[in-house]
Amino acid sequence: MRKLVTAAFVSLDGVMQAPGAPQEDPTGGFTLGGWTVNYWDESMGGFMDGIFTDPFALVLGRKTYEIFAAHWPFVSKDDPIGKAFNAATKYIATTSAEPLTWENSVALRGDAAAEIARLKQQDGPDLLTQGSRGLLQTLLAHDLIDELRLLTFPLILGPGKRLFGKGAKPEALKLTANSVSTTGVVMSVYERAGAIKTGTFELAQPSEAEIARRERMKREG
Repeated sequence: MRKLVTAAFVSLDGVMQAPGAPQEDPTGGFTLGGWTVNYWDESMGGFMDGIFTDPFALVLGRKTYEIFAAHWPFVSKDDPIGKAFNAATKYIATTSAEPLTWENSVALRGDAAAEIARLKQQDGPDLLTQGSRGLLQTLLAHDLIDELRLLTFPLILGPGKRLFGKGAKPEALKLTANSVSTTGVVMSVYERAGAIKTGTFELAQPSEAEIARRERMKREG
């Protein structure tokens, strides 16, 4: 069995739309594309290199696939990420009948969650998502993500496509690595840690004021 790793750039308020360029994804009137560009430093490069060090296969949604397929095959042959992406097997969750022109691309045209769950059961390199916000909502809803590698930028972007949508299920995570770039980007690795364990700081015997507050909450909703 191989694990599924999600790597993503997110703003402090959780937006992941169009991190690399203004025209990457302006849908919904998003005007701040390219918001990661001015934050890169050597430590961020090292974090990203760590994501691509071991063999991997890409799992992408159709829109991210189209962005990548219009970019990575055309970069310098010496570009290390380009070499890795071009050589990797790419599994594309799509309902489109359009041909996939990027080398080593495989269409997943059935139930995306079922298809990716099947891939996880097979032998092979770990599965890695990039971008693909729509697909991530399906993966989160079906508990298919094993590890999150997040770069959180010191920005509030407001409206935009967010990493965690309504389909995300409650679960605990374990922080396994954490560092901060010279530009304030927090680079974190999280693994799944089971169900959320709740507790309380309430008084053993609630005060009359607390009892009244609870009753008011029930009435007001």
